[in-house]
Amino acid sequence: MMGTRSHEEATIESFRDDPEFAAEYLNQVLEDGDQDELLVALRRMAGAFGGVSGVAEAADLNATTLYRTLSQRGNPELKSLSAILKAMGLRIAVQPL
Repeated sequence: MMGTRSHEEATIESFRDDPEFAAEYLNQVLEDGDQDELLVALRRMAGAFGGVSGVAEAADLNATTLYRTLSQRGNPELKSLSAILKAMGLRIAVQPL
């Protein structure tokens, strides 16, 4: 019998395996303009890339600082956000409306 996985596990795997899906997910969150939702989304996505500690290592950031940055009270700087996204194979882009 095959093992089962939760919806959350399947979604996290999709982030890793499908960069287009990951980008669309973040774009939808950004469209809403809610920073709290963005931080939740980034924490979820981090699970696909080795967790916060794995992302911190890939982004050359301090893991403790990254945990704080992605916490509910976090306020990532553009430099950190760019590094986090790069570690996930993504980047920030601007598009006309």
